[in-house]
Amino acid sequence: MKLQHVALGSLSLLLLVGCLGGLKPSGINLRTFVGCAVREFTFLAKKPGCRALRVTTDACWGRCHTWEKPVLEPPYIEAYHRVCTYNETKTVTVKLPRCAPNVDPFYTYPVAIRCDCDVCSTATTECETA
Repeated sequence: MKLQHVALGSLSLLLLVGCLGGLKPSGINLRTFVGCAVREFTFLAKKPGCRALRVTTDACWGRCHTWEKPVLEPPYIEAYHRVCTYNETKTVTVKLPRCAPNVDPFYTYPVAIRCDCDVCSTATTECETA
């Protein structure tokens, strides 16, 4: 076997091990983490007429910098509010088990590809307002 092939094989193995090492849980303290990240999330997909199905997907999770300060002119407050929200998604469809004959068994949900701290958009996020 040529030395070049051995070196290329070793390099490929090192790259593979390096990539797999990135899949381990990171040392991030989730209680103090500030930012927005894609994180694994499990929920029950359900609809009337079908049994529920436990689904594990990727969702946006995090805490973003936000602030308010009083100002002397209306509206008397300057605010900077950002939430962790979906920037890029793909949709996945699963088939729910044991659906009644007249019920569509398919359930579609978003999977997070990229998340960012941004202004809350009701198109992609449940936004709470006072």
